[in-house]
Amino acid sequence: MTTSVPETRAASKPAAPPHEPYGKLFLRFLRFGLLAWGGPVAQIAMLRQELVDEERWVTNERFNRTLAVYQVLPGPEAHELCVYFGMLARGRLGGFLAGLGFMLPGFVLMFALSWFYLAVGITAPLFQGVFLGFQAAVVALIIRAVHRIGSHALHDRWLLAIAAASFVGNFLGAPFWLTLLVAGGAYVMVKRGWRQGAVVLEVVFLGGIAVYAASSFGGVGAESTGLVQANGAAAGRASLGSVLLSGLRAGLLTFGGAYTAIPFLQRDAVAVGGWLTTSQFLDGIALGGILPAPLIIFSTFVGYVAGGPWGALAMTLGVFLPAFSFTLIGHTYVERMIEHPAIHNLLDGVTAGVVGLIATTSIVLLRTGITSLPAAVIFLLALLAVYRWQAKAAAAGIVLGAGLLGAVLSSL
Repeated sequence: MTTSVPETRAASKPAAPPHEPYGKLFLRFLRFGLLAWGGPVAQIAMLRQELVDEERWVTNERFNRTLAVYQVLPGPEAHELCVYFGMLARGRLGGFLAGLGFMLPGFVLMFALSWFYLAVGITAPLFQGVFLGFQAAVVALIIRAVHRIGSHALHDRWLLAIAAASFVGNFLGAPFWLTLLVAGGAYVMVKRGWRQGAVVLEVVFLGGIAVYAASSFGGVGAESTGLVQANGAAAGRASLGSVLLSGLRAGLLTFGGAYTAIPFLQRDAVAVGGWLTTSQFLDGIALGGILPAPLIIFSTFVGYVAGGPWGALAMTLGVFLPAFSFTLIGHTYVERMIEHPAIHNLLDGVTAGVVGLIATTSIVLLRTGITSLPAAVIFLLALLAVYRWQAKAAAAGIVLGAGLLGAVLSSL
């Protein structure tokens, strides 16, 4: 009985965001950032409960429509929603403060962990065991992500075929931008009834890439897929400009969640740049998965290893700049634009192409992360857990549990 009165009042309250002071607004979203465990589903549910169900900043219908916009656009949806709500309350400055508050706890923690990783190292047997478990769990999470994203994005046989063609093209060494351009264009052609043209486009794409890969004898082609793995990496090898551009590219291409940024950052940082080893890259994803932050915060680790503290700042800026910009500059225009069927079909095709890229990258990470019997055991247990455990904090719990199991197995 005591909870029914507030609920009734909240339900009867007209939908309107409060005019909060900038400091209070920043602290509110800083609190959200400190509680941002459990991935985007849990983060979005937290925002919905307080700002929509309890305080009625917007109607539930408007929230759903806004969420649909950010699910189509690249970038972490929960972060973009924070920027959106901050802008509703106090304009563009409010949006910036809300977005900054939400991402700040994860950034500070990842920055500190990156420093520890490089300064102290993980050569001790205990740390080696923990990170062996972390890496195995991350591979399981990525494979689950390919399945989950694919089941939502590949909703007809044409999109499934486009994803398969993108997988093959990326395996042969196609530039990612060409893969995604062909994927988007092919699906637009399918939806306009030009199905034979779409088939011809994909055949020409795969044929051309196959000829190019054969002529290069696996050199350039293999490098662009990440199938050539860097064996040595040292902090500071990358220029700040290249780190920033890598972050921008990842931030502009994260369709369907942070896991879709993995192939782009892995290509830049491991396969082409040699800034990190594949093993270090997996460690960064694992650390990002146990923090209260969008998973894309692992990019801060990539930037730190690549270019030190300034590299971490440059990478984080690049990754999050599109997420801020889409909302602060063009939310209204973007909302109108994606209602256009051709744009929507193009984005559907691009998303299918990204699924193919993630699938290719998952093979590379599987080969690197699962290299021993203990790692294989942890991987299989983690894979079972990610399919059976549906709690909000499942990802963080699985990674931490795998790390603990890795420490135990390494001590035997």
